[in-house]
Amino acid sequence: MSSQTRTLDVVPLRSFVAVAECGGFHRAAAALHVSQPTVSDHVKRLESACGTALLHRAGRASRLTPAGETLLVEARRMLSIHDDVLARLAAPTARELSVGSTEHAADQLLPRLSSALGGSVRYRLDRGTGLREALDRGDLDLALLFTPPANERSATAGLLEVRWYAAPGWEPPAGPVPLVGLDAPCALRDRAVSTLTGAGSAVTVACEAAYLAGVLAAARAGLGVALLATMGHTPEGLVERADLPAAAPLPVAVHSRRGLPPETLASTTSAVAGVLGSARRAA
Repeated sequence: MSSQTRTLDVVPLRSFVAVAECGGFHRAAAALHVSQPTVSDHVKRLESACGTALLHRAGRASRLTPAGETLLVEARRMLSIHDDVLARLAAPTARELSVGSTEHAADQLLPRLSSALGGSVRYRLDRGTGLREALDRGDLDLALLFTPPANERSATAGLLEVRWYAAPGWEPPAGPVPLVGLDAPCALRDRAVSTLTGAGSAVTVACEAAYLAGVLAAARAGLGVALLATMGHTPEGLVERADLPAAAPLPVAVHSRRGLPPETLASTTSAVAGVLGSARRAA
């Protein structure tokens, strides 16, 4: 018989292993919940495929031949691979969700969001422009942006409260209010400028930084006042300034990449809305 026409089927292999482990055909049949003739037929098929005897029968007991000893090792390995493949194919694939956010939303929003989303989430912090580009490339599944929904791939999640912070003892100068903020374009920086100018105050950008850490450092150094989204948590080394014009909260929308299931966008938007709602109620 050609090796190309011989096969070692899984079912006969499982019966053969059971005979070896149980010590006989009768006990193997009981363990597998099949008839003894069925087990015997399976072993005969294997012996035919291998071209040699695999078992010596001694009454109701059986012992392996040298070929049977060799096959037993390989049969166990084959069955393990077979069962592992089936288990992995049957299990649902837990795909990692990639979510982008600006630094302003990250410090307080993302830890709470991780708990709300559950599963495996990977975050990316970037400026709004970078997040939009990553979405377009498909490098991100979702992004939290301070913009209204743009199309069917985005949805409103809620409002993010923003407040003024400065170094302890800082006082606004007689002239324009010195502002510290991120490099333009920045929705929070725009909101700060429009809030102050809308209240009749002149504004000067005393310090701008590429990252939020730089904004916080400049504010702590007393270089100016910063408008921050802190969800009610005062940053270390700063104090809230309630004497400055109150700024309207920023709209937060969840934007998704092309091809992302709509239910993923909906569930994430709901989770973000829940976190934002809890923060506003706590405030």
